[in-house]
Amino acid sequence: MFPVQTSSVVTYSQLKTMLSNRDIQLFDVRNPDEYQAGRIPDAVNIPLGNLEESLKLSPERFQQTFEVKAPGKDDDNIVFHCKSGNRSAKALDIARQLGFSRARHYKGGYSEWAEQEGK
Repeated sequence: MFPVQTSSVVTYSQLKTMLSNRDIQLFDVRNPDEYQAGRIPDAVNIPLGNLEESLKLSPERFQQTFEVKAPGKDDDNIVFHCKSGNRSAKALDIARQLGFSRARHYKGGYSEWAEQEGK
């Protein structure tokens, strides 16, 4: 386990800015039923259990599977989120081990998002 540096955490206001600038690759690592029940706009659902194999796909296969461009190892706009930060911290570990060294996570998760957005 890598220690989660503060630089790897995205705050609610940073997330809002990234979304409005369309400068984000947001991955929701919750289960599909949770994702269907409510989600952050533009988030792509990759359940935590499938994350490692999904990040190992070729860019072509990734794009076919998830209908978004595959994240690159040096991309600094990769953000994982879950409901409350536990699964996204694990997702960050997995991504870092695979070489996505600049990936981050939205620690507040969907819980904080829904609260802030008044959902």
